[in-house]
Amino acid sequence: MSYQPAVQKTIDYIERNLERELTGERIAAEAGFSFHHFHRIFRSETGMTMSDYIRSRRLAGAASALLHTDERILDLALRFGFESQEAFGRAFKKIYGLPPARYRRWMGGMLSREDDSMQTKQDQTGAPVKGWFLSGSHPFHYEMGIDRKEVHRGTGSGYLKSVMSDSPEQFGTMMQAFRADKFRGKRVRLSAFAKTRGVEQGFAALWMRVDAADGDVLQFDNMANRPLTGTTDWNHYAIVLDVPPRSDSISFGALLSGTGQLWVDGFSFEEVPDTVPTTNLETSGTLHDEPVNLSFEEDIR
Repeated sequence: MSYQPAVQKTIDYIERNLERELTGERIAAEAGFSFHHFHRIFRSETGMTMSDYIRSRRLAGAASALLHTDERILDLALRFGFESQEAFGRAFKKIYGLPPARYRRWMGGMLSREDDSMQTKQDQTGAPVKGWFLSGSHPFHYEMGIDRKEVHRGTGSGYLKSVMSDSPEQFGTMMQAFRADKFRGKRVRLSAFAKTRGVEQGFAALWMRVDAADGDVLQFDNMANRPLTGTTDWNHYAIVLDVPPRSDSISFGALLSGTGQLWVDGFSFEEVPDTVPTTNLETSGTLHDEPVNLSFEEDIR
């Protein structure tokens, strides 16, 4: 059984109510589970407890506001659910390493210099994000980079943005590839948080592919049966694939077709038991015993 839809429903609820009171019991009720049962489900799917998730999202919102607004620190503390400026300061420093006021002073000036540096690097290399590269059918129609304002957790998220594309047949992807040795013979879940804006012509998605040494595609999923479209807030998405014994490499990333923008953050890989269903998209059908529907009179069933 997949609990992903229930987790996505509750994350939607959390995102809509980050500046309101949130309780574990109310969140679990949104998913139709008891608190104790859903607490385990949420942690298993996302890697964190509900309370940790809420706190990290509120702190990310506060960090962005510190850099991009002049709102008083006390007002930010109260807006994001902290009982006092002191409690907010302790929680913020634990995650970001600096008290809120110092973070605003230091990071605010550093951000503009970093943006200039990253733009120069992108103009020169076209690959401004360490470990990731831009590919796709029309990579020159897309831009990838690090966004310091639209952040899920921490201080940055990756983004993929259409700058020239005018067709849903065109796509770009920010991606990585690595050897399959660590996961060979196992079932693996790739998960990440993503949000979209203005994805109207095509779709956005996570994707993962498992290849053999001879180039055969052994397992593949690009969320074509559950695409992200339009404008969506941060949510959690997952792909589950088997890594057969003859696997050689694993590729993964985020893709965007057509227009719009996609943000991603918090990618993770983990081995899961066989009881977790795979999301593999079958790339070849079963062979029939003889030709069928030669006169095109039969409807699809």
